[in-house]
Amino acid sequence: MKKKVRFSLVYRDMWQSSGKFQPRKDQLARIAPVIIEMGCFDRVETNGGAFEQVNLLAGENPNEAVRAFCKPFNEVGIKTHMLDRGLNALRMYPVPDDVRKLMYKVKKKQGTDITRIFCGLNDVRNIIPSIQYAKEGGMIPQATLCITTSPIHTAEYYSAIADQLIEAGAAEICLKDMAGIGQPAMLGKLTGMIKKNHPDIIIQYHGHSGPGLSMASILEVCNNGADIIDTAIEPLSWGKVHPDIISVQSMLKNEGFDVPEINMNAYMKARSLTQEFIDDWLGYFINPANKHMSSLLLGSGLPGGMMGSMMADLGGIQSAINNIRKQKGEPELSTDDMLVALFNEVEHVWPMVGYPPLVTPFSQYTKNIALMNLLTIEQGKGRFVMMDDAMWGMILGKSGKVPGPIAPELVEIAKKQGREFTDTDPHTLYPDKLDEFRKEMDENGWEYGQDDEELFELAMHPEQYRNFKSGQAKKNFLADLQKAKDARLGHKFTPEMIAAFKHAKADAVVSPVNGQVFYEFQGGDECVPCLEPFIGQEYAEGDILCYVQAPWGEFIPVQAGIGGRLVEVAAKKASFVHRGDTLAWIERKPKV
Repeated sequence: MKKKVRFSLVYRDMWQSSGKFQPRKDQLARIAPVIIEMGCFDRVETNGGAFEQVNLLAGENPNEAVRAFCKPFNEVGIKTHMLDRGLNALRMYPVPDDVRKLMYKVKKKQGTDITRIFCGLNDVRNIIPSIQYAKEGGMIPQATLCITTSPIHTAEYYSAIADQLIEAGAAEICLKDMAGIGQPAMLGKLTGMIKKNHPDIIIQYHGHSGPGLSMASILEVCNNGADIIDTAIEPLSWGKVHPDIISVQSMLKNEGFDVPEINMNAYMKARSLTQEFIDDWLGYFINPANKHMSSLLLGSGLPGGMMGSMMADLGGIQSAINNIRKQKGEPELSTDDMLVALFNEVEHVWPMVGYPPLVTPFSQYTKNIALMNLLTIEQGKGRFVMMDDAMWGMILGKSGKVPGPIAPELVEIAKKQGREFTDTDPHTLYPDKLDEFRKEMDENGWEYGQDDEELFELAMHPEQYRNFKSGQAKKNFLADLQKAKDARLGHKFTPEMIAAFKHAKADAVVSPVNGQVFYEFQGGDECVPCLEPFIGQEYAEGDILCYVQAPWGEFIPVQAGIGGRLVEVAAKKASFVHRGDTLAWIERKPKV
């Protein structure tokens, strides 16, 4: 019999790769004993990544949810693990060092054993500090290699990075194949190289089903020494998620590996409970497209979980492009035409911006550059005309070093625009902030919480936490849930109902000129582009809501008035508006 292979259930990622929200605390507490009863899991992913943020958006305290979910696994010796975005920790933009250090102390106290630390660029400068912080906090640091397929991303390239991370103190290595496009042969070779150089290092493989390579990849990494495989369970397996435990266990068992048996009665209970959670409320926020695999992802390398938002973005650009084509007397492009064009453009752009692995947030940046290029090419302006600070930040090195060289064309554009490249260690750019958040908590009379976990929550997700504390998050969530239910049932809101809602507490933001609308939203200390406006986004006074491209070509910034929460969008992206038309409605922030 071959070596022993263990399994991990990525319960958090099952939901994250399917839709928006995570189960409630009471639901997590109900399913944990059933997962244990299945008897086949050595590990369970209990939190991390977007888990805490979406819990706050649902009006629930994520710290209580993490403690409730981890506790049963802690009691029986099943290890718990979390996803950690390195420099960005649990959010989409950089986190100061003192907040990152506090995170590991809090998570360990809450019952999380292992932190899976990754950098979307595989820049070790963004991973190594977190390895040290995790060890200081008492957690096991699992360093991550973000897998993709390009001329640069060879087994030798990844093995050299693994050597650095292990030397820095990583106890384990994760091969994170977030788009499922890692080629099985390369992954097998890489696993063998790491095991040869570091025979005692645990290797865990995480591969999404997306384009369909993951089962072959699992077999290859196991035959070359991998120790733990991430799996899912029905009804949230396959599609854009992960392979199901039953299929993985069967394949490896028949290959001669020592694998645990599955208590099928417990599996069916867990399956039934998960479906119950979907039917109860979570299913209203699950994109049906994420239940399907797609070979189209292989060419562009985009993660499958992006398909839903990408198609929404594509629709807006398609409308704008077809308006231009109509004016030129050319035939309109179908959705399939646009999808092929976008994937081809991503393939063109990706090498030019240095082959960043297409994982959050760099997958979004690269996709957005490609989308904007499609529009500006149609306008006769060429490529790289509409790029915001976040896209440029990736190219200039502000988030870390991209793996490959930047195309001379982009270097020249940056020079003309007065943009400077940097090789500064990214985490040194963000000063400590905990004292500011302590002051805010003291002024509001808020408790720091058990093991300072409430202080940490405010520091990690300031806007979401403030809305959670005020009760506004719960109100927003219940309103969104009711809208989703009504949409599912075919109910419609009357124009009078919508108008009454918009005018009750919100101010209109109007267009200063005739032109075409392009949106850009703010995210903490950095600008995060979002081509599809989303309800609930917060703005400070003076923030830019969007840009309107005037007939003479200039992009006119439109400020979000006195700031507040976006409650309705009246002008969709890429739509044409007249001067004085309402673009959006923004509700002023309630006083806490």
